[in-house]
Amino acid sequence: MDEWVTELAPQLRALVELAAHEGHVTGSASTLGIPQSSMSRRIHALEKALHVPLVVRDGRTVRLTPSAIALADSVRTPLREVEAALTQIADAADPDHGTVRFGFPLTMGSGPVTDLLVDFSRRHPGIHLQLKQAHGAELSDDLRHGRLDLAITIPPPPDLPHRVLATQEICAALPEGHALTGRPSIRLSELADERFVANPPSYHLRQVTEEWCTTAGFVPEIGIEITQFSTIRDFVRKGLGVALLPRTADRVRGIVEKPIAGGDHTRQIALTSATTTQSPATHRLSTFIVGHRFQ
Repeated sequence: MDEWVTELAPQLRALVELAAHEGHVTGSASTLGIPQSSMSRRIHALEKALHVPLVVRDGRTVRLTPSAIALADSVRTPLREVEAALTQIADAADPDHGTVRFGFPLTMGSGPVTDLLVDFSRRHPGIHLQLKQAHGAELSDDLRHGRLDLAITIPPPPDLPHRVLATQEICAALPEGHALTGRPSIRLSELADERFVANPPSYHLRQVTEEWCTTAGFVPEIGIEITQFSTIRDFVRKGLGVALLPRTADRVRGIVEKPIAGGDHTRQIALTSATTTQSPATHRLSTFIVGHRFQ
């Protein structure tokens, strides 16, 4: 079985990358840092070793066969674990240096996350942070495909190692002067006739907004879609609708936030890892974030 590890590991890595790039050989080769010709040779060698066709030519790209897709899905996580373990051993002699690819939501571009990253960088200047902001589904996908080492995700993906950092309350954001602002709390059913401002459908908060409203007996009318929470609040403040948003620490001018009565209207914020084995630099950042109070 030694040949499966020593000979096929680079070929399997090439197949996983080809699947992640949906058959684009150029992008796959670039990610691996090898010429396109080497990429093609690795896939051909894997086909020859397994006696199974893995790709079909389709113009400038290739299409992966069902066998190739199944194999890539099966080996993706074990390969990441092996790479992480080797990186951990290689970096162990110098734990104060290394690179961490860290992701966090678009909605956390300011506040506690950036404050923690600034503090961490000042304490550990030898650790290089490669940062990415994106919405939750993209961050989780990047973790699964090894493009990120660590990320803050809302909610935590159940198939990846994670630790819950905090629970986020979702409240109803209403413009000042709205008829319901005098209530201590409101029920979602009272917003059935309102126009909503919300994230695009791929965002988790949009999905739970629709889910919670449906449970309350109505389908929300989404009048405006926008990615940034700050922009949503601005539209609400100007009277263009209501929204379901995370509660803010400080009062926002022109907006009244009301708790939602009846049911659990919260989301979990988690620190999620690509692998169970972390490099020393990644472990150091993970421990730093977990050890600080997160809001």
